[in-house]
Amino acid sequence: MGQPLHKPGFDVDRTIAALRQALPADIDAAPLHQPCFGGNEWRYLKECLDTTFVSSVGSFVTRFEEQMAEVAGTAHAVAVINGTAALHVCLLLAGVRPGDEVLTPALSFVAGANAISYCGAVPHLVDSDPVTLGIDPQRLADHLRDIGRRSGPDLVNRKTGRRIRAVMPMHTFGHPVDMEPLLALADALGLWVIEDAAEAIGSRYKGRPAGSWGRLAAFSFNGNKTVTTGGGGAIATDDPALAQQAKHLTTTAKLPHPWAFMHDQLGYNYRMPNLNAALGCAQLEQLPDFLAAKRVLATRYRRALSGLPGVAFVPEPPFARSNYWLNALLLDEAHADQRELLLERSNAAGLATRPAWALMHRLPMYEGCPRMDLPVAESIERRLVNLPSGAGLASRGEA
Repeated sequence: MGQPLHKPGFDVDRTIAALRQALPADIDAAPLHQPCFGGNEWRYLKECLDTTFVSSVGSFVTRFEEQMAEVAGTAHAVAVINGTAALHVCLLLAGVRPGDEVLTPALSFVAGANAISYCGAVPHLVDSDPVTLGIDPQRLADHLRDIGRRSGPDLVNRKTGRRIRAVMPMHTFGHPVDMEPLLALADALGLWVIEDAAEAIGSRYKGRPAGSWGRLAAFSFNGNKTVTTGGGGAIATDDPALAQQAKHLTTTAKLPHPWAFMHDQLGYNYRMPNLNAALGCAQLEQLPDFLAAKRVLATRYRRALSGLPGVAFVPEPPFARSNYWLNALLLDEAHADQRELLLERSNAAGLATRPAWALMHRLPMYEGCPRMDLPVAESIERRLVNLPSGAGLASRGEA
């Protein structure tokens, strides 16, 4: 016999009907996260074309950086070509060297581990908190007590002999990590904190913006993000020296001169083009509306799923205000084997649901990385389903 469509306590069809109930009745299909262009996008892009400033020199780049610094709650922001480039440069600025280890969540998009690898360093995989879905500070502290030793100012992994240089928390699906205990742990151990805020623009932790807590933060503006520049990213920091060095490194380390091409170190062609920045400026102007709409949608999902057996909506942590970049549900552990069926049937019904990413240690290039025991991340991986989450799926004026 074939697999049953549902088991007692969980009904796939009923769950899909509940998700449909949260969405506008007049849509046939709901993409995972479709961008919304309802502001000054066309006007700003035309201005780029009319002035011929379409590359990385142009007024919109500067304007976008100023707007992003305000949104991130930092003194400085540096616009780059994508979020991975932003992470890469943050790690370089933190002094991550070949052979170092960087603490990073196992439950994450691959960009974080890749950026660590670009530095010649090694991802050290960390388990998740069941509330935030991000790094669990207390369990990380216990882990570092077990495997760490001090060598002068450095923390060294006694099992590998490598220096642990930084911790890179990611605000998963826009839900902020519990930053205060993580910052206290990092301060006690001499670790840099680099926030992977790629998914968290507009999210707040204890009243302060995500991206304003670490010494450095990275944002992403890919086409599926809350705010998009088509492709783009940003580095945020309060440190003027780090900001200056970030801009220098991402502009091929070229020394200022009206015509001479002199470069004083290895640099990267990572600056955001003016065209992308123009799109981003128009998008940032609409960010409050996007955030309000996404909260409306999250409320609809929470209400629709409330009381359904075997499944729960993933809410924002109690100490945070999430942008709800991607809404998510979690199946009860007893029904985890129904996740693939839910994905199959919901996609067939026009709902672009997705699973969580494969954990980093399941990828061939990272399977040998040092790691904690990962029971929470492995449980989330088995049970989580992301839901259509674009701002356009809710009325912006709705409370």
